[in-house]
Amino acid sequence: MSLADFSLELFSLAGRRAIVTGGNTGLGRAFSVALAAAGADVFVPSIADDGGETEKLVTEHGRRYAFMSADITQPGVPGEVVDRCVASLGGVDILVNSAGICLLAEVADFDRTLWDPMVAVNLTAAFEIAHAAGREMVRQGGGKIINVASLFSFLGGRQSPAYAATKAGIVGFTKAYCDELAEHNVQVNAIAPGYFATAITTATRDDDETNRRIVEHIPAGRWGDPADLMGATVFLASRASDYVNGHVIVVDGGYLVR
Repeated sequence: MSLADFSLELFSLAGRRAIVTGGNTGLGRAFSVALAAAGADVFVPSIADDGGETEKLVTEHGRRYAFMSADITQPGVPGEVVDRCVASLGGVDILVNSAGICLLAEVADFDRTLWDPMVAVNLTAAFEIAHAAGREMVRQGGGKIINVASLFSFLGGRQSPAYAATKAGIVGFTKAYCDELAEHNVQVNAIAPGYFATAITTATRDDDETNRRIVEHIPAGRWGDPADLMGATVFLASRASDYVNGHVIVVDGGYLVR
């Protein structure tokens, strides 16, 4: 592409088909809506039923929405997710590995009953769906895989060694996959959200002391809103990022600089 060829159309996702795991709650909903607003059809596998709210937000942009009730940690389900997306929407051009859980306990009490489910959802399922989607993207001639990392890909994080470990693993997995898939026109990158105001962080925000400590550490002076992730999502899903590979975009209001 030459300088003269640059156009904002490079950010358009018109005609693209996207899988967003866990895409009807929390940050996942923001990813789904961002992709739809840019022109993509959205396929959401999730264990959560949001009563049609995400479907409404997606279809308001004139895009198709398909939902699959699915536990992506179960054997064979990740491959079925990709097959169902292809059957429903005609292909898969974008994968956002958004599904994740965070279980908390002091180190002395954090055992395999907490570790195993987090590894299964946050890391193994992300790998298995990326594996299936990546094969389809190679067959189609290109695609975008966006893994969801975290600030805790780079930090320790109290009370959840599994969360920090899985999110650090997501970064390593992202870099390894891009190294092999780039030659097939498949870009693999990650978004690392900071502290965001969602249902999962309600208790933290309601604790005045903890909330104050977090906000004081963020140069932007506020918690992130899910909408703050939408621009980075569209960029990484679009042709505008065709030469961006193995990168982690941190969306944290500047938290990591302090």
